[in-house]
Amino acid sequence: MQFLLAFIVVVPLIGAVAALLPAPPGLKGKSPDQAVLRHGVTVTGAILIAAIVLAAGFDHDHPSKMQATTDISWIPALDVRIHLGIDGISLPLLVLTALLTFLCALYSYFKMPEGPSPKAFVALVLVLESGTLATFAVLDLLLFFLAFEMVLIPMYFLIARWGGAQKQAAAWKFILYTLLGSVIMLLGLLLIGLKSGTFDMVALATDNGRGLTSSVQVIAVLAIGIGLAVKTPMWPLHSWLPDAHTAAPTVGSVLLAGVLLKMGTYGFVRILLPIAPEGMHTFAPYLAAFAVVGIVYGSLACLALARPGSKGDLKRLIAYSSVGHMGFVLLGIASMTPTGVNGALFANIAHGLITGLLFFLVGAVKDRYGTADLDTLSGATGAALYGRAPRLGGLLAFAAVASLGLPGLAGFWGEMLALFGSFDPADGLSRPAFLTFMSIAAFGTLLTAAYMLIVVRRVCMGEKREEPQQLADVQTYEFAAWTPLVALTVLAGLWPAALLGLTDPAVQKLLAGGKS
Repeated sequence: MQFLLAFIVVVPLIGAVAALLPAPPGLKGKSPDQAVLRHGVTVTGAILIAAIVLAAGFDHDHPSKMQATTDISWIPALDVRIHLGIDGISLPLLVLTALLTFLCALYSYFKMPEGPSPKAFVALVLVLESGTLATFAVLDLLLFFLAFEMVLIPMYFLIARWGGAQKQAAAWKFILYTLLGSVIMLLGLLLIGLKSGTFDMVALATDNGRGLTSSVQVIAVLAIGIGLAVKTPMWPLHSWLPDAHTAAPTVGSVLLAGVLLKMGTYGFVRILLPIAPEGMHTFAPYLAAFAVVGIVYGSLACLALARPGSKGDLKRLIAYSSVGHMGFVLLGIASMTPTGVNGALFANIAHGLITGLLFFLVGAVKDRYGTADLDTLSGATGAALYGRAPRLGGLLAFAAVASLGLPGLAGFWGEMLALFGSFDPADGLSRPAFLTFMSIAAFGTLLTAAYMLIVVRRVCMGEKREEPQQLADVQTYEFAAWTPLVALTVLAGLWPAALLGLTDPAVQKLLAGGKS
């Protein structure tokens, strides 16, 4: 188990270096470009298999216990350690990251985005995977920061070199926002480490803030929270996200929405809730307020983009929907209750599956039509995907209703539990205020249903037009890349206990100060 976790974190980096080297003659095949793309599929596939084996070997009877741990001294002067481990909170995110990266590598093998050499593309994707996996596996505050920062450069180049229109501006906006937030976050992490005498996240969580004064906790939560909120992204620190998603290639959007946004909310749960509970208690109402504003704002922005004549971009609309969905995650965390935090973690996974599928589908629609502009797609009678490409239209409708939270699919449970957490927040938090937040968030679910159904009507419905070139339906490689996401969306919706059984004991222990 120890070897497997270290293997999962380190091998993508080794694979990234290998991708930049010349391919051995026997592996080149007909095309060196295809050889390096095949290398990407092989490495990410090996990581996915290792993650599944790790999940199978995980002690499901004790998911609150840190497992597969490695603890090696790295910088003795600062007591910084290479400390790795997983519990019921981090394991699902680890598997989700491995799955989405493999599906993106598989998709790129058949549909490589336009841009420079595939060598750099594969290497960047593998570095991105390593940084994301390390973020969910490390148990040292400074290592967490290094892993958190490690993903920025690969994502910047994926947008700037393989993106679409306005890619340079979008990439710069992404890097500047996230770097500024990270500098502030580093100050908060150093404050906790220096004041408590350790950077070990397990020891700090067990101490549960007893070694930190209230003022230190408040300052630390403010500083670290800003950095995490930028990555989440929380309104009003979200404005980099729509531009980044609109410009990014399809696989870049999938990874950005599916795994990178989860790093921010994971930091709230893993670091701030157990290590600085008094500081979180102070800021919880403000976090909830920003969260519900983001829910309503994101939905209204999507409605504006979906309106006929607005020239709304479908990728931009899905990006704004992420602001709303991540608002539910933040609302659940702000309730500081086991119900709300479990809902936040469930919504994290559901959002990764559903929004990852949506970006795959929107990318496929854009490839076929040459545009993601809703007005162009709709035309006079609608894009008529149901008639022209029924499988593609059916999958888009499925992803849309999953995103709006249809009961029986993954999107429902996380949002419902986040609302339940707000209905009865932690002791000391104002219940009238959180009831107000819950009501506003519930109204946001209605707005979500409205814009998603408008998108389905405009893109999928309408009269089938006779055109010289028939529109291609779902291809075999697309079917292979999308089927796991569809199956897991249904499975998580019908059997939520599979995920909640992992997260709940770990969340209970986290909120109880390290006591099972």
